[in-house]
Amino acid sequence: MFSRQGRSWPRAVRLRTRREFVAVQQRGRRVAGRYFVALVAPAQGAHGRIGITVSKRVGNAVTRNRVKRWVREAVRQAADGVWLPRDTDVVIVAKASAARAPGFAAIAADLADIGRRA
Repeated sequence: MFSRQGRSWPRAVRLRTRREFVAVQQRGRRVAGRYFVALVAPAQGAHGRIGITVSKRVGNAVTRNRVKRWVREAVRQAADGVWLPRDTDVVIVAKASAARAPGFAAIAADLADIGRRA
């Protein structure tokens, strides 16, 4: 799913436009954790996609980018179908408490818990 060189997410597995995010938010069901809310909806295409939303409520730009990097890495590490079932689109929305998470391990554990319940 991820390229080996840059370990970046291919375009095919990312939600990219506002319209795509809004569609998942309208069709999806909510699964809440301590630091995140996941919106899970049936995929519109052939495979699942993922999007991450971290608003200004979470903190300044440095904090928001750190949270996004941690989320991407946690999803990348758990990419064995936990987060991206073939037929599901997922939007991960960070809560304000994500900025105060004690570290990457807490973020990854919360996302794994949400992934199991989604």
